[in-house]
Amino acid sequence: MFPQPHFLQTWEWGEIKQKYGWEKDFKVWHDGDGNVIAAAMILMRSARFLKGLVNLRILYIPRGPLFVNMEASTRKVVLDDLQEYARTKKAVFIKMDPEIIIYEGMPGEADEGTNQAGIAFQEDLKKRKWFFSSDQIQFRNTVVINLEPPEEDLLAAMKQKTRYNIRLAERRGVSIRQAHPADFSLLYDMYLETSLRDGFIIREREYYLDVWELFTSHAMAQAFIAEAEGEAVAGLFLFFVGKQAWYFYGMSTDRYKEKMPNYLLQWEAMRFAKNRGVISYDLWGAPDAFEPSDRLWGVFRFKQGLGGTVQRTIGAWDYSPRKFLYFLYQQVLPKILGFTRKQRRKAMSGEMS
Repeated sequence: MFPQPHFLQTWEWGEIKQKYGWEKDFKVWHDGDGNVIAAAMILMRSARFLKGLVNLRILYIPRGPLFVNMEASTRKVVLDDLQEYARTKKAVFIKMDPEIIIYEGMPGEADEGTNQAGIAFQEDLKKRKWFFSSDQIQFRNTVVINLEPPEEDLLAAMKQKTRYNIRLAERRGVSIRQAHPADFSLLYDMYLETSLRDGFIIREREYYLDVWELFTSHAMAQAFIAEAEGEAVAGLFLFFVGKQAWYFYGMSTDRYKEKMPNYLLQWEAMRFAKNRGVISYDLWGAPDAFEPSDRLWGVFRFKQGLGGTVQRTIGAWDYSPRKFLYFLYQQVLPKILGFTRKQRRKAMSGEMS
């Protein structure tokens, strides 16, 4: 139904978030003939301060709303309703980060394309006093591979070094297998090692096991493990909705890196997705600034080598019906996040040791 569905807008994702402190709600918009034109899963969370005198309620639409079409009338009714919804719920703000593309390709390159519908939607947000958010929850940009061509064409579209490393991994005995729920704890251990090595924060083990087990049990996810010398050295999770797949979690150890296991791991995951009928393979994440100083530059170069196209979206935007509280929230949030991240980093280090 939707040209660009997303697994973060599924009932299953709402179930996970509900277990971890959010409420979920759903809105569906129809045209005059009763046809669905847009939909959104809205997450809601509240926090009380000053002994309950101040209640801060926030709303978040992860990778939504979803649109069947981007006509002006559709955009208007959706934004009107979401703004009214935020007022009715007495929310400090509502955040959305729909996967609405504004540009394709690298900035300044000859083949850079513009999506006028995405530009128009962004202009709507500005006119309605939505703010480009300082708190971008998901990656704003990504790299997407079209899996429709034959396998030999997919390989030909990759950079020469990437093809070489895939074959190198095969020659050096790296093997790829589909993972099962019994492997999920091992995958979390590798993910924890990855996060400490690369300097990002992850949640507790239970959270990831819940996500992985739920989506796998509904045939909406598949994990893969790369092994070298009989040892698990890398892994990844793919999520599926319709003909789209997302490489959402990746993990690895420092062992046997010279065997290039991650290259063969991605290639086998792509082949699996293609055989499943997937035509769009999202590598999930690209730099905000396309320059070597960006923290994602290294992993972006790896993704580029796989032959994908850069997609740049509008990012996350906030609308606040309670602007003073929104201002206070913006001042307090960095302090809260800084404290919780510091505590979580300590816990992660203890868990690893």
